Amino acid sequence: MSFFLIDSGREWRESQRQTLNVARELGRKGYDAHLILEPGSDILRRAADEGLAAIPLRMRGRLAWLVRRRLAGLMRSRRCRVVHVHDTLSASIGLAAAASAEVRVRVLSRPAGSSPLEGRLPLASLDAVIAGTEAIKSILVQGGIAGSAVEVVPTGVDFSTFTSEPPGDLVRRELGLAAGDFLAGAVLPLEDDLGQRALLEAAAMAAAQSPKIKVVVLGEGSLRLEAAAAGMPATDNVRYLLGRRDRIPQVLASLDMFVVFSHLDGLGSRLVEAMASGLPVAATDIGTARELIVNRENGFLVPARNAKALADAILKIQVDRNLAARLAAKGRETVLEKYSEESMARRIIGVYEYRAHRKGIKLA
Repeated sequence: MSFFLIDSGREWRESQRQTLNVARELGRKGYDAHLILEPGSDILRRAADEGLAAIPLRMRGRLAWLVRRRLAGLMRSRRCRVVHVHDTLSASIGLAAAASAEVRVRVLSRPAGSSPLEGRLPLASLDAVIAGTEAIKSILVQGGIAGSAVEVVPTGVDFSTFTSEPPGDLVRRELGLAAGDFLAGAVLPLEDDLGQRALLEAAAMAAAQSPKIKVVVLGEGSLRLEAAAAGMPATDNVRYLLGRRDRIPQVLASLDMFVVFSHLDGLGSRLVEAMASGLPVAATDIGTARELIVNRENGFLVPARNAKALADAILKIQVDRNLAARLAAKGRETVLEKYSEESMARRIIGVYEYRAHRKGIKLA
């Protein structure tokens, strides 16, 4: 019995990284997995480099019925029990082939480039649709897919560059800060003007009690903090470090803690990276932070725009190094368990196993 993972993409995309990770994890668990991929595609080359079982099948530019017939024959000959399709084209071909070959467990990852609600896919034949977020699940349910059929599995992140980066002094060197200074990196969007002012107030409050505390505002083009910094000159306890997008792991390794302080959500990826880097964190009690952090267990949650609450959190982490180490360790454990590539792959395989079990199908 085998698993078929089908992706028609030619260029490397996030969904293809997911496909390879699931194939790797299936192999580790002793399952027989086959990747059905477009000839000449980036994912096919990567699969070959890793020694993963891959079958080239031209899906683009060919008569669909011929491709479906060929694919159904492959499914029968390899006793396929689970098919997972990863984009609209592979779904339109793969689901029809699975029906012909009587493959009983059929799973779709929501296509990245288009919606599965366009009327082109046999949604009723699906056992599960995998969505990356609760927001995407809501869209799918509103579009007519049963909530019980939608499984939320966050997209896996490659944390290797963050977990392996040794402590450094990049930020101290570039900003001329002393070795004994306590560096709290912070991000916030330009659109949150009140939040920016509250951050400056929090930095001043913390520095008034502990002058070694320095808040380093990390700017990137997407956050447009270059413009923000132009109207907010650096002070002794607040500095701006702009344009280090390609060196985020090294920047994080140079900090003592990390802050996300805004009433607007949308900076969850930076919070996740900081926690994976082993930094204690403080974040506004909204959105992604609320999903990730249990207050005082793996980080601090503070009310939006509450300068005193943020200053208190920074001071606690600076003064109590045991607390800082505990929060950092638990925070890293949280994100690796929830957002790592391996965790994502295991959860997707869990979807296969659960859906097969409900139908009385043995996969091994």
